[in-house]
Amino acid sequence: MSASDKVRIGVIGAGNIGNVHINGFKALPEAEVVAVTDAYRPLAEARAKEHGIPRLYGDYREMLQDAGIDAVVVCVPNDMHAPIAVEAMEAGKHVLLEKPMAINADSAKQIVRTHRQTGKVLMMAHQMRWEPLNLQVKEQADKGAFGRIYNVKTGWCRRKGIPGWGTWFTQMAKSGGGPLIDIGVHMLDLSLHLMGNPKPVSVFGTTYAEFGPKKRGIGTWGKPDWNGTYDVEDLASALIKMEDGSTLTLDVSWAAHTDFVSNGPYVYLMGTEGGAALTNGKGRLFTELFDRTADVELTVPSDDEGARSRMSRHFIECVREGKEPITSAMSGLANSLVLEAIYESSRTGNLVQLDWSV
Repeated sequence: MSASDKVRIGVIGAGNIGNVHINGFKALPEAEVVAVTDAYRPLAEARAKEHGIPRLYGDYREMLQDAGIDAVVVCVPNDMHAPIAVEAMEAGKHVLLEKPMAINADSAKQIVRTHRQTGKVLMMAHQMRWEPLNLQVKEQADKGAFGRIYNVKTGWCRRKGIPGWGTWFTQMAKSGGGPLIDIGVHMLDLSLHLMGNPKPVSVFGTTYAEFGPKKRGIGTWGKPDWNGTYDVEDLASALIKMEDGSTLTLDVSWAAHTDFVSNGPYVYLMGTEGGAALTNGKGRLFTELFDRTADVELTVPSDDEGARSRMSRHFIECVREGKEPITSAMSGLANSLVLEAIYESSRTGNLVQLDWSV
């Protein structure tokens, strides 16, 4: 593809997150959203009309046969991530895949194998890596300002935020899990990225379901189906050990009696020469000078374009130039391996070793 060609994009899944992606790519002159599809056709029709999208498909497989589409964005329930991503790459499309990569490690490995076989771009949509303060911390980490990063504590503990009770969000077979695979995957991915992508090798974790089965802790995202099912966790806690000996602690919840870090996302990064804290849109760097502690407050530039704009532009750049995305297929696999290991550890009560064979 020429560096001057517009990348023609089809969006699979016209819900809230699909709409976010449509708006993101519409703002880029180097991209064009040319098609949309959704299992609920009226929603796809509404999005097409709202955004002036020229082509509407009743089924994603029809979209994948359209030679006028270069890449697709997959924004569907979690259980369909792997099947659609695999079919899309086999059909010659580049893929921007919403998190999580898949609902289990085997499906994630299938995506990686297909990515290698087809040579198509496969990028995970982990927008938190592109937040301005997170980028600043990553820049310092890459410069060696923190020395060896040996311990990180991260998480996102919501007090009352179970989404779409009874819908696919709270059904293990469709979602793959609760807050761990929903918001925990963001914090896991960001933390591994800031650490320099060490290889996770073992996991010990526990999950709890204390609120959801009692229909408590309900949030505002999604419309509940009170005749539906809730068989996922509402809190998870885990310790992850890396090949280089560093450790990562992860705590997440949809519902809990807490205001831990103001119920928002956080990362505390600890290195031999310095550290960093990212909490609720604020960032600080820590070090020691002249035998005294020293802190630096991070600030967001007033003209910052936003994380999703940077992420969307990076995807277009990778498609045009054939580059490996920063949020690569292997980063998605790492997340899936760790998440599945946490669930397995919770079931068995044992430490779980990760199997990286693909």
